[in-house]
Amino acid sequence: MLEDLLFVFTLITALGCGLVAGIFFAFSTFVMKALARVPAAHGNAAMQAINITVINPLFMLAFMGTAVTCVVVIVFTFMTWDESDPVLLLTGSLLYLIGTLLVTMAFNVPRNNALAATDPESDDGARVWSGYVRSWTAWNHLRTVAALASSVLLTLGL
Repeated sequence: MLEDLLFVFTLITALGCGLVAGIFFAFSTFVMKALARVPAAHGNAAMQAINITVINPLFMLAFMGTAVTCVVVIVFTFMTWDESDPVLLLTGSLLYLIGTLLVTMAFNVPRNNALAATDPESDDGARVWSGYVRSWTAWNHLRTVAALASSVLLTLGL
């Protein structure tokens, strides 16, 4: 019974990691590049709007729900240690929790908050935007790789 639950939760988690990786990949490969090409005030204002609208039930279900299922996979992996591939499942789950969730909270969210505190039309807004695009995107690249690697490891662990 636990092995079946582990399989189901691992599959759901692998799919969630892949979905989140795709969202982050889109931002890294074209959304942020497009926002960086428009005048700073427009890019800043657009990203401020994105940072507000991203807090919605569907995205949060994908992003935070995947974190929750990672924890479930970790617990079930310890409970079925001999029947599962614990190294792949634990590594995949921990990589998502650290490389995606923790990086988001420690690096991307503070940058989002700093950007939100600016007036996009001001000189300060332009200055913050310039640094934001580079640093936020760099951390987003890391989140993308972590979520994708988590998806691969969890899939292999199935």
